[in-house]
Amino acid sequence: MNAHRLGSVGLALLLAISSYFRSSLPLSAQEDFSSLVKRTQAEKGTFAERQQKLLAERYDLADQPADGVTMSRGKPLQSGVRVKLPEGVTWEKLAGMTSAEIKQQKAWPGGFLPLPHPHHEAGGMIFTKVLIDETKKQTDRDLTRFDLDFDLPQHFLPEFPAPIYLTTRPDLGDVSRGQLVTSANFYELFKDILNPKQLEGLRLLVTPFPQQQFNATDDRRSIKASLGVACFDCHANGHTTASTHTVGDIRPNEHRHRIDTPTLRGLNVQRLFGSQRALKTVEDFTEFEQRAAYFDGDPQTAAKKGVNPLERGSQVHFMAEFQALLDFPPAPALDLFGKLDPAQATDSELRGQELFFGKAKCATCHTPPYYTDNLMHNLRVERFFDEITVNGRKASADGPIKTFPLRGIKDSPPYLHDDRLLTLEDTVEFFNLVLGLKLEAQEKQDLTAFMRKL
Repeated sequence: MNAHRLGSVGLALLLAISSYFRSSLPLSAQEDFSSLVKRTQAEKGTFAERQQKLLAERYDLADQPADGVTMSRGKPLQSGVRVKLPEGVTWEKLAGMTSAEIKQQKAWPGGFLPLPHPHHEAGGMIFTKVLIDETKKQTDRDLTRFDLDFDLPQHFLPEFPAPIYLTTRPDLGDVSRGQLVTSANFYELFKDILNPKQLEGLRLLVTPFPQQQFNATDDRRSIKASLGVACFDCHANGHTTASTHTVGDIRPNEHRHRIDTPTLRGLNVQRLFGSQRALKTVEDFTEFEQRAAYFDGDPQTAAKKGVNPLERGSQVHFMAEFQALLDFPPAPALDLFGKLDPAQATDSELRGQELFFGKAKCATCHTPPYYTDNLMHNLRVERFFDEITVNGRKASADGPIKTFPLRGIKDSPPYLHDDRLLTLEDTVEFFNLVLGLKLEAQEKQDLTAFMRKL
């Protein structure tokens, strides 16, 4: 058959099928499933201890909520700079040094280095305990991995379950009614507020499909054979629980990024999808994720594990239509242009806004009203440190990363594309150094106060 007549989809399918039949070896050629479970469970404690030791070295992990500051449904927001400094170093001293001096003196804080996956050598999707427990309760699907657990404390994560706001029905407020939306309850919750096309899109978003670690083959990472992973397992309620994985499009493995699951709120105003892939539509992203990233970019493995390509003109399109309805949380202190209403802001918040659009240079990339420029930017953080491998993750150049919207940012900790910044205060200190801002202590507090109002 002439490959030119197949089209891209047909050719990809032919390659996947042919690669499947070229290999007669089972996926776990070196060990059977029971041996895999036994080995990885025996190793689990060692890697968990390694990761927790790293987190304790890098951060103050105490539960210290900010006074009077909560997320949209009331969960306290963590406060303070949590990144630990090298001995003898202060934030003021660092701000007065050049990147070359910081690098030479090895003064770059460990918490500003890339954060490894909970077990970077193993990689793959890993879910938070609250998401695992509620999903199992509602649907009897178990997203537990027998080889590793999520690593960050729950008090640093987004509230669960997150509220859902719709651009089409702002009068309703949180349409989730405080529930995690799954295949068990989506119809009852949304049947009266979505049209049939949007409802079908939501059904597909809560439907599990085979994935690298969750499938029916004998090298999965769930004890029982699994139906797979749903889009809304990672993007719970169209938002995030901070569940993580390693990106499928970087090799070798030590260079792969731990990737934070971003919120889908405000998807309708975004023009780039994927932290680095710069895909131009959410439909492109959906197909990329489900066909490739779910399986670490390996079409042969995808074919064996049961990849289920979605039809672009109906299924993918329907999913995108629903996602485009997901709105940012209310921000009553902002006016029509995304700026503070002086009557609803403190002096500190107003000073922070002035800094945001001035000295702090934040608005260079994060432009109102949604606080994104829909572009990619390379911070070149590698200026500050020598390349080093930590817990299987090579800290080197990150490359360009998309500008994520800052609207509703207090609802989406931790921060940066790989979760390395636990609080907004950490984020301010990070950019103060990376951008050479030389902010004073009060200016840092004011800037944080402003971002909490977005």
